[in-house]
Parts: sequence; C-alpha cells; structure tokens
Amino acid sequence: MKPNLLLAEMTYEEAAAAAAAGAVAFLPAGATEAHGPHLPLATDVIIAQTAALRAARRLDLEGTPAVVLPPLAYAVTEFAADFGGTISLPLETATALARDVILGAARAGFAGVVVCNAHLEPGNLAALKAAVAAANEQGVRASFPDVTRKPHALRLGEEFKSGACHAGSYETSLVLAVEPFLVRDELAAGLAPNPSSLSVAIREGKTSFLEAGGPRAYFGYPADASATEGERLYGELADIFATAARELLTP
Repeated sequence: MKPNLLLAEMTYEEAAAAAAAGAVAFLPAGATEAHGPHLPLATDVIIAQTAALRAARRLDLEGTPAVVLPPLAYAVTEFAADFGGTISLPLETATALARDVILGAARAGFAGVVVCNAHLEPGNLAALKAAVAAANEQGVRASFPDVTRKPHALRLGEEFKSGACHAGSYETSLVLAVEPFLVRDELAAGLAPNPSSLSVAIREGKTSFLEAGGPRAYFGYPADASATEGERLYGELADIFATAARELLTP
C-alpha cells in the first residue's frame, strides 16, 4: 500500500510511529491572496503543498521517513491587499505562527522541519526566515531554502528570474499540472503579457501590486503556461526541498 505522507490524514498512532522512525517534516507555506483573474486565492498553498509532498516522496523512496505538515494558508500579503479575498497577517503574527508550528513539530518528535514556501512577498520571506532562526536558537533543526535566491532561482525559468512571476506562466503552469479545473483557461489565454518586474518594483520602494503595475494582480505571461512546464517546475522544487532535508539530517 502506498504510504500516507500527509500528517493531517494520519492517525495519532501512525504519526507517532513516523516520528519514532526519525521522520523529517515538510511545512508548506502559502497565502490566501489574489492571483490574477484566472487563478484561485489558494494558488500558493496548492504549489507549496504539492512541492512538499513530492519532496517527501523522494525521501520516502530513499528509505528516509518523511511527513508533510498541514500548510500555512495565511501570511503577510500586503501587496495584494487591494484585491478581493486577500487575507493578510501582521509580520509579528506570521512570524509567531510559523515559529510555533515548527516548535510544535519538534515537540511532536519530528527530526527536523523544512519550510517549503511558495509565497514570495518580502514580508513573508522575512517572517519565515525569522521563524526558522528563532527555532534554531531553541535547538530545533529547521531550514528555509529560499527559492528567490541563487542558486535556486536560476532553476525556475526565465519568467521567474525576471521577477515578473506572480500569477504568470510560472504559477499558472504549476496549478495546471495538479489542479487544472481551478484555472480559468479562457481568461488565462486572453491575458496580455505584463512584463513589469515585481523584483524591480520592490527595490524601488513600491508596496502594492497596483503601484508595481499589476492592475489585475498578475505579472508575467499567463497565456504561455502549460501543465508540462508545471511538472518540470515541480521536479525542480521537489529537488530543492528534498536536498534541504537531507542536509538538515546530516550529523
């Protein structure tokens, strides 16, 4: 029988057995925020959880126990605050939430925690980095491979490297690969390219999608997305997160 790697679907006895076997825990980190007119608010959660599960499967096939924790579905999402359905947390709350989930996983007996993040807003990145640092200070093995930084970012495609990658081809491809019915295909196909770089806008001090040149909460090239590209990207993300877990478990 195919092993169940999702902690939320385990019984307490199964979870205890996984912890006793030395399982590493993957913590998906996403957000509830606008992703253009064509993608669901849960886009980042879908991407993070799928990438985490694929990383966990890689370890499991190697004989290393792994579990995927329930995802963080709320985060700092101020850039999308002008758009319907976006729910943003204060930085302090987001930091405390991630920190305490990591500490809770350690208390539950898991050997370490790898944060698998798909929400790339600077405030969220800062919250996750601070959360992992705080957990480390308490003796917990935890890591946060930041996909926005080299060498990881170089593996995720030209659009991603350009910084114009919110609800563009990158994220649309990832959702298409696993939840195609959640993508509004006709809308995506009709969206004009928006090459405005969020990375550049952030460096210039802009603080919202509207200021950055995204009046419909998307950046990049959503019409170019494909499930095939999404599968390729999941392979890269899974490798990044699985590698982080192996390094975390190395004595």
